[in-house]
Amino acid sequence: MKKIIESYDYPIFFAVVLLCLFGLVMIYSSSMITAVARYDQPNDFFFTKQKSALLISFPAMIMTMIFPYKIYKNKIFLIFIVSGVTSLLLLLFAFGHTAGNATRWVVMGSKSIQPAEFSKLAMIIYLAAIYGKRQDRINNIDTAVVPPIFILVFICFLIGIQPDYGMASVIFLISATMIISSGMSFMNILKLSLITLVFVVVFMIGVLVTGNFSSVFSENKVSRLIGFADPFGTAAYDGFQLVNSLLAIGSGGLTGVGFGSSVQKYGYLPESHTDFIMAIIAEELGIFGVLFVLLTLGFIVLRGFVLSAKCKDPFGSLLLIGISSMIGIQVGINVGGVTGLIPITGITLPFISYGGSSLLLLMISMGIYQNIVMRMNMLEQKETANTPSQQMRFSCKKRRLE
Repeated sequence: MKKIIESYDYPIFFAVVLLCLFGLVMIYSSSMITAVARYDQPNDFFFTKQKSALLISFPAMIMTMIFPYKIYKNKIFLIFIVSGVTSLLLLLFAFGHTAGNATRWVVMGSKSIQPAEFSKLAMIIYLAAIYGKRQDRINNIDTAVVPPIFILVFICFLIGIQPDYGMASVIFLISATMIISSGMSFMNILKLSLITLVFVVVFMIGVLVTGNFSSVFSENKVSRLIGFADPFGTAAYDGFQLVNSLLAIGSGGLTGVGFGSSVQKYGYLPESHTDFIMAIIAEELGIFGVLFVLLTLGFIVLRGFVLSAKCKDPFGSLLLIGISSMIGIQVGINVGGVTGLIPITGITLPFISYGGSSLLLLMISMGIYQNIVMRMNMLEQKETANTPSQQMRFSCKKRRLE
């Protein structure tokens, strides 16, 4: 037990805990006005809900830290998680809750879950299992290429028609990162890229020819594209969110205006506690607050990629790549949207933004991450103990004791 406890990655553990606590504090600061003015709730309404989500998510992380990760590649388990998330996504058509022109939530009493969040981890586990077990036939079209790609496209399609193009893009990019890292030949990767490109082009041509542009690109989506292209020229409507985000970032400067002193959260910046919480961090804490968040998240992502290269188990290695890329891609898309580098997508900032489903998914993922690292370190200790030099030292110590 002592060896197991010592084998966990504590720098990552403390980085995650620190980000969650920091996020909790910033959710309180960024949502206190919104809770009262927009939702007619106490000023700590979102803080309390996120705290409850954290109290559920933290034990979930501890459980997955202990639970052997290799069980996840069991065929029955894979069928269960893939069919489970597919069923939840299909349930949205009958029982989904619509908000913000999208049907993304399944409401169960006072609680709601976002199935698309859990689809990310389901696809990471599924692809890691498929490509981890089939390393000897990684380029086999019938078993290793077509079936996983078909399931990936189907899941992305179900999420895309909610519509939630941002989440569908995240899952696609995570999967693409894992496929590139799986050991598949360059030619097969190139073929898949070309097939994807052809599919997108044909789809767009079909949309234009049939005149279904408005059904695929809703008024809200078009508004985001216009706001991205010319935010200050359309500041009254389409560019309103991005302009106020940039004003918040610019107002913060190096040290910020002070914790709790944001002006933009007073109704000027919509979604200040979710998608645009980074703008409030920049306004209140300045560049130092932003650097703290980005460097801590970057540390988690880069360490995950480094450890994946050291992992001798293909399944474990691909899981680490999938989890690390999930966090990294979400950070890139969220910060890109907040700063106007890419169109706004509605992707939240990992561990920081308000959202119970997102936090639970991330904490479960980090528990799996920790379990893989623990198993790696235990195996390394065992191999080191069996080396001739270590055995000789043990033998000498035994003779001295005798």
